[in-house]
Amino acid sequence: MINRYKVRKLLAPTAGLWVPTLVVVLGLVLFFSGLALSLQELLENGLRAFGDWGGRVLANVVGEDRDVSAHLMGGGFLILGFYLTFIGAKAGVRRIMDTLTPGRGQGLVNDFVRRQQLAHGPHIVALGGGTGLSTLLRGLKHHSSNITAIVTVTDDGGSSGKLIKDKGMIPPGDIRNCLVALAEAEKAMTDLFQHRFKNDSGTLSGHSMGNLLIAALADQSRGDFEKAIESASAVLAIRGKVIPSTLEHVRLRALLEGGLEICGETAIVEAGQKIRKVFLDPASVPPHPSALEAISDADIILIGPGSVFTSVIPNLLVPGIAEALKNSPAPKVYICNVMTQPGESDSFTASEHITAVLNSVEMKIFDYVMINTATPSEASVVSYREAGQHWVEPDVDRIRAMGLRVISGNFMSETDVVRHDAMRVAERVLKLVNR
Repeated sequence: MINRYKVRKLLAPTAGLWVPTLVVVLGLVLFFSGLALSLQELLENGLRAFGDWGGRVLANVVGEDRDVSAHLMGGGFLILGFYLTFIGAKAGVRRIMDTLTPGRGQGLVNDFVRRQQLAHGPHIVALGGGTGLSTLLRGLKHHSSNITAIVTVTDDGGSSGKLIKDKGMIPPGDIRNCLVALAEAEKAMTDLFQHRFKNDSGTLSGHSMGNLLIAALADQSRGDFEKAIESASAVLAIRGKVIPSTLEHVRLRALLEGGLEICGETAIVEAGQKIRKVFLDPASVPPHPSALEAISDADIILIGPGSVFTSVIPNLLVPGIAEALKNSPAPKVYICNVMTQPGESDSFTASEHITAVLNSVEMKIFDYVMINTATPSEASVVSYREAGQHWVEPDVDRIRAMGLRVISGNFMSETDVVRHDAMRVAERVLKLVNR
């Protein structure tokens, strides 16, 4: 069976050039045919006279008869003409590029080829929220610009919570992080989107500039949040697109171990009790149509990483999302967290993360599980332990017993925080597309 992604990747550098090239070739053929027909007699006499003269001159030099000499001269002119045409066109194109983008004439060719390859890269769908999804997107954008990030919209804390209350809009925080992760804009612009006002900024305290800009774009679009995201995407020149799992206002509810039911993502995390189950309020919200379309067209689907109950599962609870994942023929990978999340997955092993996800949808929605087997440094372990977080134990045998395929290895990045290495994760999961 032909792998459609491999075919797209092979033809990527020339994509979009075939039709213009054929039009140019056809135009040249018609032009010279018309020239020959219109000036046939004049051209024939002129070429015959020139050939006779050149043949006599060349015959005296190489010692061949006149006809052979004329053919040799004709071949030389063809080669020389092609070479002069090539270097002239190259110099002209370089001059135009230097005029349009000073100092980048040479690099633009490489940029063009790279952009063509990305434009015909695999169709990737990534579901999640929080810092986990945005970290993953930073690695994926180096392999394709056909990325769709499906983002949870249950965040009700911080700047997003204030905008929900003041503007009645869908929380923009996780969407903003994903837009910045996929951005090709200048660093100054992405830094502006991520700027957060300090506590001495009056009514702006705690707000993210990017959230406020998205709110302003929504106002300009007469409350159309989807158009606001599209406008922000254009400003940041992102690779791919970012869409909410639903455009409806929805809250997260949780049933805790002791039987207490809590509403609100922030309240759930701060409760500090073991979560038995989470669900949406209201439960019957429509999924974003583009989310279902992206899942059906995907070459690979990635779920997570992220807070299992407040970032990963909420997307899957939107009616239609889990069913679309189950029915998709694309490889589906759950990327398990490197560290546990306080108030959500305290002391969870990798298999317990998976169990929590699958129990929430009651159907098999992924085939592969990516698990980090590298351990953090002792200093990081101690630091995280003090914050109530622990390294996620990779209980591989138990996961395989669940009928899932395991992708294991060192997928960890350790700096001031321990999280996934975006480049390693992207390179490893995308090998599944080339199979």
